[in-house]
Amino acid sequence: MESFRAAVGAALLAACMSQTASATTQNVIFNGTVNPTCTLVIATNGTMTVSPDLQSLSSHNSGGSPGTVTLTTTGGVSLSVDPVTSPTVPSADTTSTTWTPTYSATGAHSIVETGSATSITTPGADLVSVHLAGAKGGSNRFASGNYQATVTLRCE
Repeated sequence: MESFRAAVGAALLAACMSQTASATTQNVIFNGTVNPTCTLVIATNGTMTVSPDLQSLSSHNSGGSPGTVTLTTTGGVSLSVDPVTSPTVPSADTTSTTWTPTYSATGAHSIVETGSATSITTPGADLVSVHLAGAKGGSNRFASGNYQATVTLRCE
């Protein structure tokens, strides 16, 4: 009986080996979503200088320079600057100052200098120049001392 079983098993094995295996395939589907995003990286801080009449303290004045930020985005975002909220001024400066932040961009997107929000619809990388100007009105002048203000560049 043992040899009969072995013979039947060997015959079945030989029969299976002579048949080709049937092949099957399946498609694996991949989905992905890229949400609107942007990255801002500070490259340089800005410098404000005073005008000859002492009524303007600005990155636009002679010797001043903008802050620069690299922006990388997928598009579908808005770029803007927040109002300046807490500038540091010397104690001798007791008159009000109107602070005006602006920005422009070059690279994948060309944005002319503005203080308003700009919609960015396409992906790309840009160099954003951020400016700040402080202005005194009437007969008021900037006093001597150190001034500092923070401009928040927002991409959302």
